[in-house]
Amino acid sequence: MNERVPDAETLSAALLAIEDRRSWDARAELARAIELERAAHALGDDLLAARARLCQINMRMRCGDVAQAAEEIWHVHQWAVEHDARPLLARTHLVWSAIHLHLGDAEQGLEHAVLAVELLDDDATEHMHVWHRTKLADALYFADDMDAARVRYAQAEELALRLGSPALLCLLNNYAYVESCSGDLERAQEVADRLQRLAAEWDIPIEPAFLDTIGSIQVANGNHLAAERTMRLCLERHAEGRWDDANDMAQYLVTLAQAQRGLGEYDLAQASLDEARQQCVSRDLGEALVRMHQEQAELHAARGDFAAAFAAHKTFFEAYHQQQSLGREARARTRQAMFETAEARQDAERFREQARRDPLTGLHNRRYVDERLPDLIRTDPSLTVALVDLDHFKQINDQLSHDVGDKVLVRVAQVLAREVAEACPDGFVARMGGEEFLVVLPGTVVPRATAQLDGIRRAVRNQHWAPVTRNLPVTVSIGVAGLADAPGAAQAPLLSTADGHLYAAKRGGRDRVVSAADLRGYAGHAPAA
Repeated sequence: MNERVPDAETLSAALLAIEDRRSWDARAELARAIELERAAHALGDDLLAARARLCQINMRMRCGDVAQAAEEIWHVHQWAVEHDARPLLARTHLVWSAIHLHLGDAEQGLEHAVLAVELLDDDATEHMHVWHRTKLADALYFADDMDAARVRYAQAEELALRLGSPALLCLLNNYAYVESCSGDLERAQEVADRLQRLAAEWDIPIEPAFLDTIGSIQVANGNHLAAERTMRLCLERHAEGRWDDANDMAQYLVTLAQAQRGLGEYDLAQASLDEARQQCVSRDLGEALVRMHQEQAELHAARGDFAAAFAAHKTFFEAYHQQQSLGREARARTRQAMFETAEARQDAERFREQARRDPLTGLHNRRYVDERLPDLIRTDPSLTVALVDLDHFKQINDQLSHDVGDKVLVRVAQVLAREVAEACPDGFVARMGGEEFLVVLPGTVVPRATAQLDGIRRAVRNQHWAPVTRNLPVTVSIGVAGLADAPGAAQAPLLSTADGHLYAAKRGGRDRVVSAADLRGYAGHAPAA
């Protein structure tokens, strides 16, 4: 028996739980997002499928597979643009910002972070409004504009307080961390204190990662006793397994060792570092191992064992450069993946455009018409179309050559394209085959369109044709139709009506424009041949 597919509302709620809540187990969330995408496809809901795909991309990035995330994000972005899915587009730019910041491209990271905020609208969740502004502040810091970052952090904090958003604690953690990295330890401590007061007021336990930020700031400010207490609480919370990634344990132990060293508890600090080293080796934690070696050198120096400190510093230096090299290689792979994806998209777009162009004239072709015209018919009641056909074109081919005929077609196409661009910038011209062209004039009622088309007819006739056609004239007949003239708002009857009016123009002597109003002027009898 097949498993029951959840309904759209249930799927949306499950996705929101991934999108709007912090999860420490990125691999589990990745697997869950893959399941949700399958369920969305089973429902035939493309928006839910795209949301699930973006969740996967975000989790892949958090798992360290930034190259794969960079490859896949283009597809979600393109879908969101084509379907005007603004909340999804805003989320996409947020993830894209993180990818660029990972690559060290602060400028691109900031650009995407700005778009992630600008695209927020009434459909965005409270979490998005707070978190996107927080990440914009983060991006400003990485772009070396700390003053602007402080303004954005303050705006996000004010909004989060007004909404009562739990994202405020994470916001304050980021802000405190950034202030400490920028060297303003006093301000960092103020923000960390706000985080602690707010957590107490809201009766929310502070997450281990946030406690590590607080402890690191206390160490930097010389408050080693407070830092030691903070890190003991951090490790207790970590042991509960409610919030944390197991890989963070090594980082917490190093921060604890720093506090213990500051208190002169060298044996306890060494025990913490030994445990951190074991975590780093067993879990292959390169960045934490670098930090552990650095603290080991500091601890040896504090004990007065400068030879051991020098050796530990050499080990730290080697580990640091190895980690830097690995980071450069990973960023290079990601940049290559992004380049290849962008190149493939450009090639696909170029081929797509080529498939919708007539190779001789460069005008759009029937395939393009079939894609574009139905939407215009559905949305534009003032739409007018016209079929344009060269008069006596067979004579040019037969008497002069097909090569001359091609030159005439190219010249007529150029005239049509130029005149239509001037008369109706939103309009377009397509070659339908042979010597027949279609002119599409959005937002142009038939009487005005007829006058414009008559100007186009005269422009074709008045070209200096003698050098090309040896004085054979080149003229066009034009049949015009608006939506009111066709039975039913559809492409086939509209073009059929224009074709009937084109036939009337040919029967009426050629080199003329005929619309429904002109046929009514014939009082019900056929025009003379």
